[in-house]
Amino acid sequence: MAMAVSSCFPLAARCSLLLTAALVLAMSHGVHGHAGAGAGLSSSFYDDSCPSARDIVRRVIQNARVADARIPASLIRLHFHDCFVQGCDGSLLLDNDLPAIMTEKEVPANDRSARGFDVVDNIKHALENACPGIVSCADILALASEISVELAGGPSWSVPLGRRDGTTTNIESANNLPSPFDSLETLQEKFRNLGLDDTDLVALQGAHTFGRAQCQFTQQNCSAGQDEETLVNLDTVTPNIFDNKYYGNLLRGRAPLPSDQVMLSDPVAAATTAPIIHRFSGSQKDFFKNFAASMVKMGNISPLTGRAGEIRNNCRRVNNKPY
Repeated sequence: MAMAVSSCFPLAARCSLLLTAALVLAMSHGVHGHAGAGAGLSSSFYDDSCPSARDIVRRVIQNARVADARIPASLIRLHFHDCFVQGCDGSLLLDNDLPAIMTEKEVPANDRSARGFDVVDNIKHALENACPGIVSCADILALASEISVELAGGPSWSVPLGRRDGTTTNIESANNLPSPFDSLETLQEKFRNLGLDDTDLVALQGAHTFGRAQCQFTQQNCSAGQDEETLVNLDTVTPNIFDNKYYGNLLRGRAPLPSDQVMLSDPVAAATTAPIIHRFSGSQKDFFKNFAASMVKMGNISPLTGRAGEIRNNCRRVNNKPY
């Protein structure tokens, strides 16, 4: 059953989070690497052209949560898997249109596990009714991620907006998405290649504090007789709430995903990721602040702005295609 949980942050802390996110956005414009490519994005981008955009996205997600408590975690995963391929351009949302478009939905990291596309469709439909041709699918994923975290009890932050939608996919990069079985060194390299550091890695992996995973991807694998797609809670303590319990699970060796536990158990972890895990376990405020900042940083990975790309009419299709 969906749990209606408000953020546990007081107003002052919320203001601090917004300032932190804004500062990260401003600073990221001056650094090298993909995560610093957010020039042209602004949290006020739709203030005049579609002022109700965030409220519309929030309403659709709230309705979806009633029937499916997993939706918030599923939506944030779509944003992750979109940004990590060729930047935050909505390429993950495209369906097959062979030979021009080969969908990223069927690569191993997404096949039969990436979900929530119908909710994105519903959000897009509602936005098109209110503000035709204005809000991109890439921005829908960014907004949906922030709203999903906040609705589940986590932090809120000011989302930089103004991304446009890509017209291509990138199967080679999609096949190199972070895996539940990656070593710590491999994870660090994949994040570093996008301009994300160890703090970003530990903070963003903290999104595993809610949602489910198929048992075939867990450390224990599946119990005898279980189907490999049987779902297990990523956080056995508070599976539907966005909090810092995930890091306590790591410290007790109870993280279901091998790629989570390596951040503490790998030989190089002691000098890199383990101290950050201890910090976040001891302070939910510290985790929330860094998670918000890292989400802004990730959302700045190679966005299309200006006249690049397009604003898709349908998130599953590029415009002007005969379907």
